[in-house]
Amino acid sequence: MSVIFAIATGIMFAFGVFLLLRRDLIKSAMGFYVLFTAINFLLLAVGAFNGTVAPYVNEQNQIVGQPSDPLVQALILTAIVISFGSYALLTSFIAVASRRFRSINTDDINKLQG
Repeated sequence: MSVIFAIATGIMFAFGVFLLLRRDLIKSAMGFYVLFTAINFLLLAVGAFNGTVAPYVNEQNQIVGQPSDPLVQALILTAIVISFGSYALLTSFIAVASRRFRSINTDDINKLQG
């Protein structure tokens, strides 16, 4: 993993956590999505391409050179689908809470206290 990629991923993690801890529910949801994107970048960085060709074979079903690992691609695709579903559910919760309490600020929503 290159140094620039590591720094960019760390900045995205920090920015995602910063937004996640905000009082505004929409900014918090944006932080959730930025954090998921940083996790995808981390998966991409640790499973970077180390081979000489893509994980495919030629016409004679022979692998030319050292293939890369397709597991990382499958994990990232699965993580993208799960993060999209989680983000859709989170935004629907925010929409319901904003209609019910007429605010998106967590300080104004004091009916949630037990």
